[in-house]
Amino acid sequence: MHIYEKLSKELESRIKEEKENKTFLNFGFNEDNVIRRNPERDKASIWRTAFIRDIDKIMHCPYYNRYADKTQVFSFYKNDDITRRALHVQLVSRIARTIGKTLNLNLDLIEAIALGHDIGHTPFGHAGESFLDEIYFSGMGRHFSHNIHSVRVLDKIFPLNISLQTLSGIAAHDGEFELAEYYPKAVNSFDEFDTAIEACYIDKANIKKLIPSTLEGCVMRISDIIAYLGKDRQDADRADIAMQDTFLQSKIGVINAEIINNLIVNILENSYGKPYIKMDKEHFDALSMAKAANYDLIYKNEEVETALKSTVKPMMEQIYYKLLDDLKKGDESSPIFKHHINFILKSHYKSEIPYTQTEQNQIVVDFIASMTDDYFIDLYAHLFPESELKIEYKGYFNKG
Repeated sequence: MHIYEKLSKELESRIKEEKENKTFLNFGFNEDNVIRRNPERDKASIWRTAFIRDIDKIMHCPYYNRYADKTQVFSFYKNDDITRRALHVQLVSRIARTIGKTLNLNLDLIEAIALGHDIGHTPFGHAGESFLDEIYFSGMGRHFSHNIHSVRVLDKIFPLNISLQTLSGIAAHDGEFELAEYYPKAVNSFDEFDTAIEACYIDKANIKKLIPSTLEGCVMRISDIIAYLGKDRQDADRADIAMQDTFLQSKIGVINAEIINNLIVNILENSYGKPYIKMDKEHFDALSMAKAANYDLIYKNEEVETALKSTVKPMMEQIYYKLLDDLKKGDESSPIFKHHINFILKSHYKSEIPYTQTEQNQIVVDFIASMTDDYFIDLYAHLFPESELKIEYKGYFNKG
């Protein structure tokens, strides 16, 4: 039997009364304090407020379309019922806005962070991220992390003048690090922010030190975990990786709907009227245990890992060094020019430092990270037509 917790009558009454009496506590970010690299541009208007502008910029960023064909968790499937990254960011946004509305936070800031948080993600999910990190670090001693690269996409590759508050939330969103309590820590300047971002390229351990600068960023960070925890189980069942009935019952439930409902209710019970986001110990422990179970049964599935390492990893290595060689030779017939550099230069965005002056390994990293799964596969076939490395999708009528 499924269990769905409800808000306590006391909290329901308090929220209703405070709304009616206009004593609703407001810990949301004040848009009058927004910080941009160029404060003379993108000034808020009565109908396009600060974070609505950020949302518009993110959704119209040339890389936003590519969410639709990027792995969320399960690669090698032609199945429209298995989540792609485009749906994931929408689910995160919806969950975070549900929490944020009840806590009287800035919903536009929440949406901007949520929609932009994975825009720098590689093809083939976290496996692709790991492979690209390994290649980049071996050559340059610098790391690749999808959350840091999402900032790069919106702030450097396309200098969109996105607010510091949105970029901070994106950088600090990493849903691999769950906490029972989230306290925002203000970032007061881009100089401070840039220093923290650069430190993450040098040492990935510094990512754990990133803290959202707003309560909205804190909400989005926990919502990222809530969004994938049960949905990945649902997808694993559909992909025949792990059946839902193999997961043990816990305080937060087993199925996606239970997990979303029960974690949201507990967060609201423990966070309403407070300048932080909190779960009680029982729910936090259940979340941590559920996440560990996902790793054991889904993310660390030996068959899936072996398939990715034996195909995507060597393919990515070959693509990387071929594109780097083409770039060094100045071969303008190469996809690194025709499909990447020229694509960026055609956009109307301008920067003080032209994109063509970017370090060459970074340009290759930018290109590979921007690829969708299908584009990556097609590019490999184009560059290495005689290779025996192939990726075969599991379709609707395949078994095994």
